[in-house]
This record gives sequence, structure tokens and C-alpha cells, in this order.
Amino acid sequence: MRRSLIILLHAGFWASYFLLVGIVLGVYYRSGLQFSNPEARVINAFKSILLFAFVPSLISFYTYYFLLFPRYLQQRKIVLSILFGLLISLAGSLIGYILIRFFIETGRIIDMDEGGKYGRSTAPQVIMVMTLIGVLCGAVALVIKGFITWFNEIKLKEALREKNHQIEMMLVKKQFDPHLLFNTINNIDSLIIRDAVAASDYLNKLSDIMRFVLYETKTDQIPLAKEIEYMEKYIALQKIRTANENYVHFKVTGTVDNKLIAPMIFIPFIENAFKHSTNKKIENAIRINLLVKDEFIQLTCENRYDPKAVQKESGGLGNELIQRRLDHIYPEKHTLHVNKENDLYSIDLTLRNG
Repeated sequence: MRRSLIILLHAGFWASYFLLVGIVLGVYYRSGLQFSNPEARVINAFKSILLFAFVPSLISFYTYYFLLFPRYLQQRKIVLSILFGLLISLAGSLIGYILIRFFIETGRIIDMDEGGKYGRSTAPQVIMVMTLIGVLCGAVALVIKGFITWFNEIKLKEALREKNHQIEMMLVKKQFDPHLLFNTINNIDSLIIRDAVAASDYLNKLSDIMRFVLYETKTDQIPLAKEIEYMEKYIALQKIRTANENYVHFKVTGTVDNKLIAPMIFIPFIENAFKHSTNKKIENAIRINLLVKDEFIQLTCENRYDPKAVQKESGGLGNELIQRRLDHIYPEKHTLHVNKENDLYSIDLTLRNG
């Protein structure tokens, strides 16, 4: 929220508050006309009521606003919020009462004859009323701060959603690697003569992948089972390019159930593994393990590669873009470790639930 609007909210509250105090003073002024020297009495009453109403309200309002809300109420510490709120208002009322007594004793507000109602015998009642005023003003401060925080969170979510949408579009564009598409079609074409049934199956897998990328990635979350299905079909299409049955090891451990996940959050790592794995004759050249727990989902993906080989294929999704997407979708709820040693490249991604 703009700073000018925040200032306007505060100014509006205090204007309304002092209008209410002015009404009270007006009533007090009318009742004071029957006394001798009513003008002096009204001036004294104005000073007294300002101390009575302004000091506890000012202390409570801004202490609730800047301290109580962010440290306790926003952290859902309700009991502590109530306890500290009462203590803050009580402290503000005590400060206000001490100031009132000081000015009364020194004769700067009203003399002792007319100040009887602020006598020590009424101190508990006066402090109680001032505490109540502080609590009410503090409650208004919490409402204002809560509204500003809620408004800012909506704006932040909209900005993050727009940023995530841009990244998603970049992801989709990069995901359609023309080399993968052409190579897959050529492989299926050559397979038609040898095994028409298998070729048809692979065509269906390719169609499902394109449909998934075009349509099912538009939502913020999809079932984890859908993501796993996409991964399986992607791996199957990649395996057409080699006769090595054990080229890829893919395993899912745990119960998927109804867990949700951001679409295409794992596939960029798998795509990069295939892209950089140069020797398709190695056993388990690519190892992909997905561990599903109630508290987290963990993907580990590693591939063998030749450090001296020049990668001819383009496409894929860079680590920087992947990390940016994770930061937007799972802020402070993910860990990504990338390790590159000798001829082994590995990633370890953990997404925490809740």
C-alpha cells in the first residue's frame, strides 16, 4: 500500500478520535457554565481530558501497531497478544495518570479544590477507564495494521503470480525442444516398419506429453500422480533412442495419494540429465529416484557424462531459471543441491509440505 494512503488512514483515525474528544469537551463545557469562572474551568478541563484520553491511546495505538501485531498476533500467538496488549494499555494508562497527578499537584491543570475527582481515592477507577481507552485504540490499530498487511499480501501474491506466469511461459517455450520432437518423430517413424503397435503406443505418449504441456500446466498445482505420469512417458520416449534396456533407472518410493505439486517442477532436471548424458551404452547412466513422504517430496537425479564431450543439442532449462521458479513457487520451502564431480552430475531437490 502506498505510504500516502497509510498516512491518510492514520490521519483519519486521529481526526475521528479527536472529534469524539471534542464532543465530550463540548458537553463538559455546557455543564461547566453553571460554575464560577467557566472559561478557566473549560481550559483546565481541556488540558486534563487531553492527558486522560490522548496519552494512553497514543502509547497503545503505536505499540500495538509496530510491536504487538508483527511479533505476536501475526505469528498467531493469540494468548500472548491479549496478555501483552493488556499490559501495554495498563502501562500507558499509568503514564497518563502520573502526568495528570503531576499537573494537578503543581496547579498547571486545575487547583486541588476543583480536582477532587482526580483524587487518590479514585485512582483505580481512572486508571481502569484509561486502560479501556488504550485497549480500544489498540484494537483499532490492529485492525488498520491487519488491513494494510492483508492488502500488501494480495499485491505481493499478484506480483508473484504474474512473475510465475512469465517464468511458466519461458518454461513451456524451452520445454518444446525441437531436437527432441524431431528425433522422437524420426525414431517412431523408423519403428513403424518393425513394430507398428509399439510405434502407435509411442505416438500416444508423445501426444499425451504435448497435451500435458499445453493444457494441464495452466493451473498453479496438479496432482503429483500426473507429474509422475508425465515423467514416465518422457523417459519412455527418450529410451527409444537406445537399445540399452538399463540405460535409465527410475523409481518412486512412498504413497502418492492426493498430493499436489506445481506442474513441470521435476521434468527440467530429467530433461537436462538426458541432454548431458552422452554415453547411452552405460548401465544406469541416468538414475532418478522420487521419495514421497507426508512432510516432504524429494527428487534425486544423477547422470554420467563425458566432461570433454561437446554438447550438440540445444534447449533445456537452465539452472538459473529453475532456481528462480522454485523461489517463486516454494519460497523458503525447498532446498536444491547441485553437485558436479568427475563424470557424475547430480541434483537433490526437496520440497517441504505445509
